[in-house]
This record gives sequence, structure tokens and C-alpha cells, in this order.
Amino acid sequence: MIAALALLTACGLPRSGPSKKEIYSGAVEHGGNAAIIYVNEHVTRTANFSPSYGFSQSFRNSSAIGADEIRPGDVLGLSIWENVDDGLLTSLGTSSTQLQEIQVDSGGYIFVPYAGRIQASGNTPDELRQIITEKLSDQTPDPQVTVARVAGDGATVSVMGKVVSQGVFPIERPTRTLSAMLAKAGGVAIEPEISVITVKRGSETGKVWLTDLYSSPTNDIALRPGDIILVEEDQRSFTALGALGGQTRVPLGNEMISAVEAIAMVGGLSSNLADPTGVFIMRDEPPSVASKVLGKQVNGTQRIAYVLDLTRPNGLFLARDFLIRDEDTVYVTEAPYVQWQKTIGAITGGLNSANTVSNLTDGNN
Repeated sequence: MIAALALLTACGLPRSGPSKKEIYSGAVEHGGNAAIIYVNEHVTRTANFSPSYGFSQSFRNSSAIGADEIRPGDVLGLSIWENVDDGLLTSLGTSSTQLQEIQVDSGGYIFVPYAGRIQASGNTPDELRQIITEKLSDQTPDPQVTVARVAGDGATVSVMGKVVSQGVFPIERPTRTLSAMLAKAGGVAIEPEISVITVKRGSETGKVWLTDLYSSPTNDIALRPGDIILVEEDQRSFTALGALGGQTRVPLGNEMISAVEAIAMVGGLSSNLADPTGVFIMRDEPPSVASKVLGKQVNGTQRIAYVLDLTRPNGLFLARDFLIRDEDTVYVTEAPYVQWQKTIGAITGGLNSANTVSNLTDGNN
């Protein structure tokens, strides 16, 4: 009997993953590359570093651009009135000339007949009107000029991803902020609770939850020409494995999820298999957090397996306070008796099968 048990144990019975003893054998002190840390109140406070989304000060300090400021790429419309019957620009019998769809070139200039090449960018339509009027005054008496900014193509942002209407949109007076531009694009096309907004500006990138965008005015940043706005579904998740009610990848959303909640989300501990003293949260810790947890200065990312013993008096409280992070693995080991039970079952099942075959053989004889 003992020989059969040893043989089955050596061969390896089906199980949901490594045992608690096997995980401990991979600890740093045994030549492995993972630190095994029992969770206590100090560890909970130290390890509950939760990276958050948000915009840097450079994003938040950017002032709204002047909606009327002319930029390269803008399209202008000019109307010029002259107080003479046969003016510079007007034909006989007419008093005004319409110059429509004059595009500001890449250098910021436009060309107006008899006024020459004029720098339009950096001026408002009214300032440009005064410049053109002064240029023409030397050649025609008391000219009257109006300037209209027909389109804002020179100050645009790109809106992409999970929005109702993707496209390139001009920054105009009603759409100078992030929330207003999202509304211009029809709003997000996914659940607001899982929507993440990314803004890329040159080499800098910032992210914010859609819900935080509307709850905090400081996140509603002013847009700048060339900004790229991307709306996507949050991809943060943790993986649940071992003696649990389910083994799966679970989205985090924008909630703060504790170890207890993470276990509950996959059906809780398996009452027939789980070892409540062997709840592991495995993660790669940044050096700033790992140094505090380990009590010594370390360089580079560290692999840490946090151990929760739910049978301790404060075990459930610690699990309730320990926060789960993106890419965590929540693993629950099987109780030691489970393997023993499987071994006994395999032996007695094998013996019963052998007796059945023997009985069948005897009956045939």
C-alpha cells in the first residue's frame, strides 16, 4: 500500500497548480528569484501603491487658445468696399469685391491684390482687417474691409477610437476643451465606467478616466493644435488561478478591488479544494515599492509573492485591505488533504477496477 502511494505521488496526480510548499521552494532564500512575503498591516500600507491616471502640470497649465486667432491652414473670406465707381478691385457698377476661400499658407501668409503678401497667422480677423485696410488706403480712398475665418483647419485635433464619430475637428470657440471636443465627436461609444481618454501632445502623453474627466474640472484640459485624442476600453485586469470557483482573467475597470473582492468575483474559495492559508498574490513590484516592502534598497523590478492566511484572526481584514493591481495573479493552493484524498481515490479506484476485471474473468471461466 505504502509503495503504491509513493508511486502515485511520484507520477503526479492531476491538480490545479503548484502546492504551497513548491511555491516556497522557489523563494529567494532557496535559490529562486521571487520573494515570499506574509501580508501584515505594514505590508498592506506599503504595497497599496495604486498607479493612477491623470494629466501632468504641463497639460493642466496650458491655456485655451484664442478661438479667433488665425493659423496656417485656416481659410479666410474677405470683402472689400471702395468709395469710387471704378476701384482697384471692383468692376464698373459695383462697390465691393468678394475674395472667398483664401487659404493661409504654411508660413502664415495670404496674398491680397494691391496689398501684397500679408502675414495673417497670429492675428485675429479684426487685426488682419486693420492691416489690409492700411495697405489699401494708399491706393484707394477710405476702403472698408471685413475678414471672416471660414474654417479652423489650421488649429485641429484628431479624435480616434471608441467614439461615435472619429475625425479631425477644428478647435473653435465651443470646442476648446477636452470634454467639449469629445461631445463634438458624438461622445464615447462604450460604457463610461471603463472608458480611458488618452491625449498625445508632441512627445508627451496623458491619460484620464472619463468619469474623472467630468468629476474633476482640472482634468478638462485646454486643447492645443495637433493634439491626438484616443478613446479606448480599459485593459487592466488580474488573473485568477488555482482552487477557486473559477479560473479566468478578470477586468479591473476603474474600481479599487481588494483581495477579498477579487476572490469573490470568481466564485470564492472552492470549499472542496482550497487551502485558506495559501492565498497568493503574485506581482512584479517597482523598485520604489519593493524596497519598502523588503526593508532594503533594491534595483529593478522585483518578483514578490504576497501570502494571505485567511485563518488568522485578522486574515480577512488584511485581505479586505490589500488592493489588487493590474497584471496581478491571484492563486489559491489546494489543501494538503486533497492530494492525499486523490491518491487514496486513485488506489482504491484502481483496486476496484482490478477486482471487477478479476470477477468478470472468474465468471467467464
